[in-house]
Amino acid sequence: MSVVQRTPNSGHYTSVKRVGSAPPDPVSDPPVWKKVLYERQPFSDNYVDKSFLEELRKNIYVRRYSYWAVVFESAVVIQQLCSVCSFSVIWWYMDQDLLSPQKLCGVGLAFALLGYLLFDVVDQGAGRTECGRTRWDDLKSSLVFIAFTYGFSPVLKTLTESISTDTIYAMSVLMLIGHLVFFDYGANAAVVSSTMSINMAIFASVCLASRLPRSLHAFTMVTFAIQIFALWPSLQRKLRAYTPRTYICVTFLFALFSVAGLLSISGVGALLFFLLLMSVAFLCPYCLIRLQLFKDNIHGPWDEAEIKEDLSRFLD
Repeated sequence: MSVVQRTPNSGHYTSVKRVGSAPPDPVSDPPVWKKVLYERQPFSDNYVDKSFLEELRKNIYVRRYSYWAVVFESAVVIQQLCSVCSFSVIWWYMDQDLLSPQKLCGVGLAFALLGYLLFDVVDQGAGRTECGRTRWDDLKSSLVFIAFTYGFSPVLKTLTESISTDTIYAMSVLMLIGHLVFFDYGANAAVVSSTMSINMAIFASVCLASRLPRSLHAFTMVTFAIQIFALWPSLQRKLRAYTPRTYICVTFLFALFSVAGLLSISGVGALLFFLLLMSVAFLCPYCLIRLQLFKDNIHGPWDEAEIKEDLSRFLD
């Protein structure tokens, strides 16, 4: 802004400029862009300046894995693969009348008692104290389950008589695959569903038990399915948390037993299953660590805002 001022002792008038009131020059002093929405700016909505990419970050949440740590975690997958293999081998032996239900029931009861005692010894009864259950409660639940399963075993035996055997086999295979897919391996994913996993395994066991010779076979097979698909993973999780070395030893022995059982049926099947276990245990962890080198996740100001402050006080 300029004003007219008279010079002292002279009759001349001069023009004086006030620098502080001068308007900005659009060429020499362009407006500065701000990353805000509450101010009106002379820019288009999708405009960004050069400072927009200064906050770009890459792979800030990438986890660095250790090879042997991943091998240890793969034991959970090996356990479930061996459970499905052992269940299939036991069913084949009973279907071929090479294993009596009395022997399977006796061996299963002995291993169930051993696992029950080991479950309490590992954590010194801490898990039972948290759940508030006593041994008498567990005994009553077991007796009720055995009584109902034995009473309904004739129904289970004749449940799928109107369905062809090929359809039963196909449904059983699909259910066992679904059991492996939805099983809780410890990952936080939407596909994980322990309830669906155990239900699919029991459904497969009921379907296969209905093709066995007698009702006692069906009762023993369903009971064995409960032990290997429901009780065995609980014991394994306990061993994994408290005694990792014992957990690895048990996993190795279980895998050896599964491969040996499958070898008595089919040499090719045992070889393929052994290669599958080796791939899951050693090859897949190696591939996972190698693929981490090619991960390129970008983070910047375009990410959604995350509230990291504890807002639980506003919920009272």
